[in-house]
Amino acid sequence: MTDTTWPVDLRGVTESVVATLGPNDRWNQAALGLHAPESADDAATATTWGRTRTRGNFERRGGGVVQFTTDPREFVDAALDVTETDDPVRTGAAAWVEVTAERLDEGVEDGTEWVRWALTPVESAVREETVPTINRGFYAVVDATVAASRLDVPAFDTAVLLDRLAYFAETVARCGGPAEREAFARLDDLTEWRERRNESL
Repeated sequence: MTDTTWPVDLRGVTESVVATLGPNDRWNQAALGLHAPESADDAATATTWGRTRTRGNFERRGGGVVQFTTDPREFVDAALDVTETDDPVRTGAAAWVEVTAERLDEGVEDGTEWVRWALTPVESAVREETVPTINRGFYAVVDATVAASRLDVPAFDTAVLLDRLAYFAETVARCGGPAEREAFARLDDLTEWRERRNESL
């Protein structure tokens, strides 16, 4: 069963994975923060930073497929690696929503181009309904991908980001399950942040 509304309630900034169809007819998977609308009449928004594949595909195709994944490994790959798939919806997606993307605003901040998009649901579906549980390791993985994606961005202090990653690593080690630990190991491989932190100490 499909619907034309968001399959989840958006609050603050909701982290998601967005699939956008590239010129090679494969789906690029990337992390995307969804800003909840301020009123029922407003659209949810998202901002792309830099000339990313997501921005280019939004411009070419006018939309994509937003997914709410329960698999931290899929989130790490989407946030920090170039991940392309034959199908837009990943295995770990508990829900998905096809959206149109309309350019609202654009600018440059600290030398990085940004574009803000209005996202409007076209079709959505819930694939998995579960009783919510709190796993600090999962949220630490999500926060770690944000910190890792900002490494070497001039607007952010690299030393501070490396310290945050060390804290998130401890949280995953203490509170995460096998999937969270595997996801963080993947983050380690993609960013080599531990080596960089050791060199700076």
